Amino acid sequence: MRHHDYAPTPPMGWNSWDCYGATVKEEEVRGNADYMAAHLKEHGWEYVVVDIQWYEPGAVSDLYRPFVRLETDGYSRLVPAVNRFPSAKDGRGFKPLSDYVHGLGLKFGIHIMRGIPRQAVHDNTPIKGTNVTARDIAHTHSFCGWNTDMYGVDASKPGAQEFYDSLFELYAEWGVDYIKVDDIADSWLHGGTHLAEIELIRKAIDRAGRPMVLSLSPGPAPVKHADFFETHANLWRITDDFWDRWPLLLDMFDRCEQWEGRPKPGCWPDCDMLPLGRICVRHSQPDHRTNFTRDEQLTMMTLWTIFRSPLMFGGEMRDNDEWTLSLLTNRDVLHMHRYSFGARLVSRIGNKVVWTAEGPDGERYVALFNTGEETDDVSVSLADLGMNDGGSAKELWTGVATGLLRDELSRAIPPHGTALFKLTVD
Repeated sequence: MRHHDYAPTPPMGWNSWDCYGATVKEEEVRGNADYMAAHLKEHGWEYVVVDIQWYEPGAVSDLYRPFVRLETDGYSRLVPAVNRFPSAKDGRGFKPLSDYVHGLGLKFGIHIMRGIPRQAVHDNTPIKGTNVTARDIAHTHSFCGWNTDMYGVDASKPGAQEFYDSLFELYAEWGVDYIKVDDIADSWLHGGTHLAEIELIRKAIDRAGRPMVLSLSPGPAPVKHADFFETHANLWRITDDFWDRWPLLLDMFDRCEQWEGRPKPGCWPDCDMLPLGRICVRHSQPDHRTNFTRDEQLTMMTLWTIFRSPLMFGGEMRDNDEWTLSLLTNRDVLHMHRYSFGARLVSRIGNKVVWTAEGPDGERYVALFNTGEETDDVSVSLADLGMNDGGSAKELWTGVATGLLRDELSRAIPPHGTALFKLTVD
């Protein structure tokens, strides 16, 4: 089975970072998994992902504590902190939590940092199945600029592949379905994209014998490496951390344009998590509901879905209101996200932006965006959409159908807002 077959459609799930930073606990993961199973699974949401620092007993927010002791096993591998993940006691790792998530009909994922624990290098602990140690394979001049946990792995050293093999062997034993690897797609602080370690990871997953979706972070991933990313991974971030601020959302129009034509089965440029609902529960930022207005939330969801970015919800799902839940369960929008193809920018004139995509049954999808500060009319000719015979339209967020369209589709769009249409030929 090729690794592209692991993600034939853009992955959809929940990630703990936006609400819990580095501090998420087992009961919170289980609670959000329960919510997903009850409210979102039938709509295609399936991944429950534990983000960074699950191996640090004393994590307190999204701010990393430098050079603290981490939980490791005897083979230089990080393991869950038992005070935060009680079911991991007695060396069971994430297997019990993974089993719980699988029992709900969902899939389980974890975040890891590129490399080998700095602590293991200093302690000079062994690499499983070899006669080398962590110190032998560490690249001590290759490290993350914003997190002190790891050194890079020198891919040229004997034992480097074996270390990554042992990691993914462990993750396969735990039942992991999704791996988010950080400090690897665009480590702009230290030497660019780490292609050699990505190759080690790809080989390790292939040898582990378990399908695991591979996600690369952070971004912006360089477009010049697009073919490499497609060959080795399933998704890769095209932006740095995305938060609930309009300038960051506006910037995503540029990024999606740069990656136009690249989303395809098994290969998904990633616009990052959806900072919706209640976020920053334990962050250095105040606990709050998303700063995005409702129009901005619709714009984000529309751009992500027509572009076919992975959808990773970042909020505390158990605090979702009806509005937030409605954004995640619109069947027409999710059908477009799952089955459309050929998304492209039709036009971008000032604050007026138009994207389109094709549907599997001959339909056309059209997103009209207004990135300006006042309500404005946004339009597109049907000829530019390849619909010379006219047709009818349905706005997918409201469910409102229009009459017969002749020459163009046009709507008054509120500031920072959108309208998303499905067009069919009568």
